[in-house]
Amino acid sequence: MSSDPGTPAPTLKSRIHGCLLGGALGDALGYAVEFDSITDIRQRFGPQGLTGLGDLSGPRHFSDDTQLTLYTVDGLVEALEWANAGVGADVNACLWLAYLRWLVTQGEDAGPSAPAPQPRWIDSNEVLRQRRHPEKNCISGLATGEMGTTVRPVNPGAKGPGTVMRSAPFGLIPHIAPDAVYKLSADAAALTHGHPAARQSAGVFSLLIHRLVSGEGLREAAAGVTAHAAALPEAAPELPERLEAALRLAEKVPVGPEELVQALGSGWTAEEALAVALYSVLATLPTGAADAQPDRHFRDALAVAVNHSGGTDTAGSLAGNILGALYGEDCLPVEWLEALEAPEVIRGMADQLVKVTTGEG
Repeated sequence: MSSDPGTPAPTLKSRIHGCLLGGALGDALGYAVEFDSITDIRQRFGPQGLTGLGDLSGPRHFSDDTQLTLYTVDGLVEALEWANAGVGADVNACLWLAYLRWLVTQGEDAGPSAPAPQPRWIDSNEVLRQRRHPEKNCISGLATGEMGTTVRPVNPGAKGPGTVMRSAPFGLIPHIAPDAVYKLSADAAALTHGHPAARQSAGVFSLLIHRLVSGEGLREAAAGVTAHAAALPEAAPELPERLEAALRLAEKVPVGPEELVQALGSGWTAEEALAVALYSVLATLPTGAADAQPDRHFRDALAVAVNHSGGTDTAGSLAGNILGALYGEDCLPVEWLEALEAPEVIRGMADQLVKVTTGEG
């Protein structure tokens, strides 16, 4: 169980909803300033930067991070539906078909060699058909019409955050071994990105979510996955280096956005985005039971994750995923949820995952 002071023990359903909704909230917050420098952010919102969805006067859209996360849920749900019916299914093939359906929503074509997947409920939601600056490696990897694998990856040099940003759902499936969580996530990352750091970042992030959902505390889970990253066969050195730097930085007095980027990177690669998110949630972790207010932790962590010059939507999304998995829905600010785009679509996909994994309606 968790050893972090004041951490509650939410239900799996609450963690699933919290993780997916929290990721969407962080994504929407970061997407609003994704291409702004920290100087621009301060000019727009004041010296504290962007602190909540209420600061935004325009649309509170989420990005392709949330779209692809929900399509990951859909691919996993389809595989689990087949399994529950007693039929074996290739999980990665189900995910590839889901991502190909997302590709169509972006106005792209995988060519005649790719299969034509049958539509599912998720495809009927107009909000998921909007083009929200999708990562180019996700588009190009799927547009090859080839199902990439770790042995024969598409986009061999791609290490953008398009893998890690969509990988939280692998950690939400109960009753599977940690090694299986990692492998499912890393294999799915190879569908679009070939660089080891991109695949390993996705696997390690899914493993972090899995450990939190299993009841482990945030500090213990973060240290555990950092050690796991360093021990991987053929480990990409930049991943454990960034994660170890995030752990060290979180032990200091909170640093400013400039020092954050200098130490961890700007978040435009998978390992940098994960490191920034991990630092954000650890540096703002309450130190005692009296200080344990999940919604305050969420607000504080997301402010750190999105106020810097870099890939703020992915850092925000990952931080929201982490805290939603840790606390469940209790950490999500009510007024943020009220401002969130299409919460019914996110809850609809969360409910599908709950039903197929637990049998709850």
